[in-house]
Amino acid sequence: MTLTTQREFHVAIERGEDGYYVASVLELPGCHTQAKNRRELDKRIREVVELYLEEEGKNLHVPELIAFKKIKV
Repeated sequence: MTLTTQREFHVAIERGEDGYYVASVLELPGCHTQAKNRRELDKRIREVVELYLEEEGKNLHVPELIAFKKIKV
């Protein structure tokens, strides 16, 4: 049996003006997807990350996300 190492990624989810959910994978530049509902979005997020990793390579260096911070200006 072969064990695979799973990687974790942070995903920002927004709702667009058209009502679609839009997801961006923060550690993977240009890795985005969208869907009409959250269930479909979750499926598409996994698919887009898998495709990104296939294209860029499994040994891709992913920067460590330290924190989110909200500020008022």
